[in-house]
Amino acid sequence: MSQSTATTVDPKTAKILSAQLKIGLEIHIELATRTKMFTRVPNAAHPSHFDEDPNTLIDPVVCALPGALPVMNKAAVEMSMMVGLALGCSIARYSKWDRKNYYYPDLPKGYQISQYDLPLCHDGSVVIPVAAGGTRAIGIIRAHLEEDTGKLGHELPGGHHYAGSLVDLNRAGTPLLEVVTAPDFDCAEDVVTFAEELRNICRFLGVTEGIMQKGHMRFEPNINMILELEGGVTVKTPIVEVKNLNSFRAVKGAIEFEAKRQIEEWRETGREMGRGMKSTRGWDDVNLRTLLQREKEDAHDYRYFPEPDLVPVEVSDVWLAEVTTRVPELPLARRARYVASYGLSEIDALNIVSERDTCFYFERCVAALEKSGGAKSAKDAGYATGKLLLNTIAKHANERGIALHELEALGMGATQVASILALREAGAIGPQAVDPLIGGLLAESGASAGGVDVKAIAEKLGLVVVRDEGQLNAWVDAAIAANEAAANDVRSGKMAAIGRIVGSVMKLSGGKVDAKSVNEAILKKLQG
Repeated sequence: MSQSTATTVDPKTAKILSAQLKIGLEIHIELATRTKMFTRVPNAAHPSHFDEDPNTLIDPVVCALPGALPVMNKAAVEMSMMVGLALGCSIARYSKWDRKNYYYPDLPKGYQISQYDLPLCHDGSVVIPVAAGGTRAIGIIRAHLEEDTGKLGHELPGGHHYAGSLVDLNRAGTPLLEVVTAPDFDCAEDVVTFAEELRNICRFLGVTEGIMQKGHMRFEPNINMILELEGGVTVKTPIVEVKNLNSFRAVKGAIEFEAKRQIEEWRETGREMGRGMKSTRGWDDVNLRTLLQREKEDAHDYRYFPEPDLVPVEVSDVWLAEVTTRVPELPLARRARYVASYGLSEIDALNIVSERDTCFYFERCVAALEKSGGAKSAKDAGYATGKLLLNTIAKHANERGIALHELEALGMGATQVASILALREAGAIGPQAVDPLIGGLLAESGASAGGVDVKAIAEKLGLVVVRDEGQLNAWVDAAIAANEAAANDVRSGKMAAIGRIVGSVMKLSGGKVDAKSVNEAILKKLQG
């Protein structure tokens, strides 16, 4: 490994006044097109083809057989444009394909078709909330389109031991969008925040399923330390790229480990940033440490040159305008709207938006409640729906071990959620009735979604509020008699005591009375 010019200080004895992390991020996103990037073979990143047997999603193009020629996948280009637009990038009106030459056993051609000097998307930025408070704009240098490699397995299907490696080309040729950020991060927490936001953006756009365990998104932080030493000396440690991290926990762990390791290495070797000093490391998820893999190649080592078998990508005004219309309201904007328009807390808004299908479920429920007239205003509709979904309905989802939105297939559709809230707003059911009503609804509807009459279920379960004034007064009289001390407190104006009497009425009635009516009846009897 070559050496850079070191500082004149002795690293073993130098006093470090401050140490600052500097991090850029590369993200590889497998696009969920139906077919691969340069051939019509099914794409392993599409939900229809998850977990196919090894080497079944191949053809002459994937295997690089003589005479096989690539043909560009237009859908992959459009998905990449959508991501670029969502990241605030400019979309290049002219971009081209290049060959990136290197050898690896799961790269049959001996090169990867990528984009080098003319990427499809460039010069964007994303604003994220940061750990130190406030927000920060993270620069997006580029987002270019390429093809993924295959995979090397070290055991046979079924987990059987194998002395060699199994080359599986199912993933080879999958459309792969590489997003490259500026080195604008200075802590692991902010990198994770950005990574989570990017995953959410891509899933909202529908360009990837974003299943980390399947490698749909792989993160590669480029990390080094800037050390301020006594005497005004600044030292920059060599950049380390940690490869193929497929969990947020690994991203955070790798960065935090490198921050310590790089200082220790500089103390031992005095090596600083310079030409030929960059290296790549892998992450050991068991021992929670990075491991050296190889010295990092520079761009010229890949011998890039234009791909002769593919035409350039030329984006017209009409094409760009059409793709732009497909970009929906993005997660950060939705969160801000839920807080401003519905009065939800930041954490509730985050919990709704963090899962794409749950977010869409929430919006369908809000729309159904507004349409039914079961809420006083749009703000009330959004707030009441959010609270019901995140609390009582989420509890039932957790008990069944499924995602919140999956209850919709079991009969808890938008119409049913709106009906529950409308009954509650009208005082037809009490707050204690909501949980058993949801349980009864799910038990009654089974797998037949959409057609269950919520009010009929409430009546069947005896959850509808009793409107019989005589019966209500009888329950109130019994509750007052059983809580004489509390009744005397209420008579003397100590209103905190009324809760014990209300609770007693609710118990006697089995929750079949409205709390507001109970309060009014108690006060009428005790205070005239």
